[in-house]
Amino acid sequence: MIVMKFGGSSVADADRIRQMGRIVRSQLVRQPIVVVSAIGDTTDRLLEAAEAALTRGFVSVDAVEEHHYNTITALDSGPAVQNSIKPLFEELRSLLKGISLIRELTGRTRDYLVSFGERLSVRIAAAYLATFNIEARPLDAWDAGFISDSNYTAAELAPTCEEGIRRSLKPLLDSGILPVVTGFIARDEGGNITTLGRGGSDLSASTIGAACGAEEVQFWKDVDGILTADPRLVKNARPVDSITYEEAAELAYFGAQVLHPRAILPCMKTGIPVLVKNSFNLEAPGTKIVARLNRKTGPVQAITSRNNVTLVDIVSSRMLGQPGFLERVFSSFAEYGISVDVVATSEVSISLTLDAVHDLGALRQSLSRIASVEIKTDRAIVTIIGDVMRSSEILQRTFGVCAELKIPVQMVSQGASKVNISFIVNDTQAEDAVRGLHANFFEVPPDPGDE
Repeated sequence: MIVMKFGGSSVADADRIRQMGRIVRSQLVRQPIVVVSAIGDTTDRLLEAAEAALTRGFVSVDAVEEHHYNTITALDSGPAVQNSIKPLFEELRSLLKGISLIRELTGRTRDYLVSFGERLSVRIAAAYLATFNIEARPLDAWDAGFISDSNYTAAELAPTCEEGIRRSLKPLLDSGILPVVTGFIARDEGGNITTLGRGGSDLSASTIGAACGAEEVQFWKDVDGILTADPRLVKNARPVDSITYEEAAELAYFGAQVLHPRAILPCMKTGIPVLVKNSFNLEAPGTKIVARLNRKTGPVQAITSRNNVTLVDIVSSRMLGQPGFLERVFSSFAEYGISVDVVATSEVSISLTLDAVHDLGALRQSLSRIASVEIKTDRAIVTIIGDVMRSSEILQRTFGVCAELKIPVQMVSQGASKVNISFIVNDTQAEDAVRGLHANFFEVPPDPGDE
């Protein structure tokens, strides 16, 4: 059994859904469970409709409805699927009317609103697969066993939901039914619809894979796999043929957009291989994500960057030799709910990075009681993912590239994960750093010693 997840761009219109159908049919012998996102930009259009209802009292889902019905007509899926989605549009209009009357859009209401995208897409995808005499059944996430907490817009799945998923889906597979399941959404214990936040659809797929003991989880996207760098920055970026779970998670956390780190965790815990493929380019082999690699690689697998970062330098010479300095510093961050990304420490100083969205006034005041604090904005994290056992070589080449490009390195951190080295530069210099490093590690002939 495998899980095949198709993102919004892979089911954006009738042509893309036909391609999805070809891909699924080619792997029927492996007993797939299909997970689909909302069609194209449906989620954005639903939010725009909510904004119109909220601010202007205007209620319309005509654009969303027209696109979905046109897609059904183009797919020639028959009248049954039109009848199956008609009640959803009636429900959606009622919801928007309610928003327009009370002029309020809470997190719970927002999750209810955006759930319609996935609920519509599974019905259309399943109906299309059925035209090939495939017994495909659309399932809303809660009918597939997905239970979450009530943290609306960023819900976490309940620890026990895997058992419910297994009980819901295994009998369908055993009966020869192909489940087509919504991604991204769930229900809490009170029956309220929730969404799983960033990477939620991918998380849905990997959770199904872990619950049902899949032999593989496939993520079908609009890129050729995980690349050596962001192709928008580096035109010569190329797919990585295989990478470890840990490397993929670190790469995603520090800026790569292909997979969200949390989406990999269920597969990482169970050892299920992940395959990232391009539904627009079936010839591309994609990237395999596994527990460990069975081949030699170069020192670096990929390079990424994240802009709009704040660097905080905390120095307190009077804490020299005094226990509890780090505890007092990090308790201040916890008090204000601020998450730290990269850290470098000495006995009396700490340098760390944060997302720039935080208001740091209260934090600065708290830390100033024990240390001097300097906050520097407009910074970027450049992260090198690879074999940190070869860190001497990596750092030597990295500092050489930065020196040649006249890019000052303001902080360096070698991650405890043993697969990443991160350093801080000015925001405006990050792109040049990534391009220079990519050229050095991937675009020059390899040293014979690396063979």
